[in-house]
Amino acid sequence: MNEPDTSATTPADGAARVVAAVLDGHQRLRTVLDGLTEAAAREPSALPGWSRAHVLAHIDGVGSALARQVRFAMQGELVEVYDGGRPARDAGIEAGAKRTADELRHAVAETLTEVEGALTAVGPQDWERPVRYRDSDVRGVALCWWRELEFHTADTLLGRGPGDWSRDFCAHALDFLAPRAPLDTRLALEATDGPERRTYGSGEPLTVRGRLADLTAWLAGRAPAGPLDSGPAPLPELRPWP
Repeated sequence: MNEPDTSATTPADGAARVVAAVLDGHQRLRTVLDGLTEAAAREPSALPGWSRAHVLAHIDGVGSALARQVRFAMQGELVEVYDGGRPARDAGIEAGAKRTADELRHAVAETLTEVEGALTAVGPQDWERPVRYRDSDVRGVALCWWRELEFHTADTLLGRGPGDWSRDFCAHALDFLAPRAPLDTRLALEATDGPERRTYGSGEPLTVRGRLADLTAWLAGRAPAGPLDSGPAPLPELRPWP
């Protein structure tokens, strides 16, 4: 399988590769949800305070919200990501997490189909249409969903974890998460399993080495599968999610 190259020369080229990766991710998520039991839905996820049901309810809600961004953008309209803002989003997750395993599986499957329909309807000339999400464009929505899909599929702890993230996804995620780097540190991230290197900020230099997926997991606030080496200094405290 060819992984998406988000450095492609045109927005349409890059977006097409992201959509291909998203469709693959949808199939993987459908597969891991096939055997979801009621007991498994109530077990803890990788996110503190959230069960698997909470994570699946969030995937359902954010997927529908982002699909709506795309549909309205294609009509030349701007809408908020969530009607009612963050409080409505949070309430929807709590309510959705109370659904049965079968209901959650069905809801997520419908949302994946909804996202697929929205993204595959976008023409090459439409990726730069504006959206309300981060005052961005349709391509930005596709990238957001790629992140949400990969991060939260791993958060379900149903088999696929950060160690399975593609190198292209890690590269994109590291760039997106750059604002999490400490302001007073010149933080260098060096992959020990490839050529990737990222440097953020200014100040006292600190290099953290590890597998690319582990570096990405750490910057994303997830537990790395393997060790990270920051020398004699402890890993720095990261700033909030961008």
